[in-house]
Amino acid sequence: MHNESTPSSFHGVSHSAISGSSYSVLVADDETLARESVKHLLRSQSDIGEIYEAQDGYQVLEVYQKHKPDLIFLDIQMPGKTGIELASMLPDDVVIIFATAYDQYAITAFELNAIGYLLKPFDDDKFYAALAKARKQLNDKVSTDYQQVTELIHHLANEHKTTYRSRLVVKDPGRIRLIDVDQVNYISGAGNYAELHLYDQGAVLHRETLTSLEQQLDPSVFVRIHRSSIVRRSGVSELRPNENGDYTVVLKTGEELTLSRRNKAKLEELLGEN
Repeated sequence: MHNESTPSSFHGVSHSAISGSSYSVLVADDETLARESVKHLLRSQSDIGEIYEAQDGYQVLEVYQKHKPDLIFLDIQMPGKTGIELASMLPDDVVIIFATAYDQYAITAFELNAIGYLLKPFDDDKFYAALAKARKQLNDKVSTDYQQVTELIHHLANEHKTTYRSRLVVKDPGRIRLIDVDQVNYISGAGNYAELHLYDQGAVLHRETLTSLEQQLDPSVFVRIHRSSIVRRSGVSELRPNENGDYTVVLKTGEELTLSRRNKAKLEELLGEN
């Protein structure tokens, strides 16, 4: 079964997607108990037909080539090939529900693309909610660019490995946004959260503290001038000393912030070349 020469992509439309009959499903997980649990839940559904199994990445490709299942429950961490690698090798019209113990980059990418996933261990309600989403995708014949999803996962993971962030992942109700750091003018504190003040989109609430953001941002670009504010160095146009030893920091966009006495050491950074 473990044949390295297995084709990297397949073509063809699933038979049940055309006929309107029950859906065939491939359950892919290297843990027997996990496969049995998913199969048990699937068997209670009247519109589920044939159920196939695979316990590693190579078997997934072989079973798909032979049976063309409509839906795949795909574990991310598997021997041979990971679920992420497999997703970009399978056709776009295959509906995939990913399962993972924990993979923050994959989950972020799935949410951004409205893709079904199950975070292990999952209960029956979460399983059937993911299955309902998959049914809708099958019925609407919606294709997913899994290659794009894979690239986004790798981008998010690689970005985390770099010293400083070039984009920030901001979670809003009902959506997740990727904010380019280049768009951030300054950042102000909002309790345990931060407000990103952008050049062209106003203020965006970000569920991280200023201290956390300070560690993620390049200090040659951003400077913490107060316990409640971080500014872009190149965005500063004027510094005005105050009687109490503080400075008023005037930005090119007109906002005025305070550089506190305890951060006077940052003065040279603001006065340095931009």
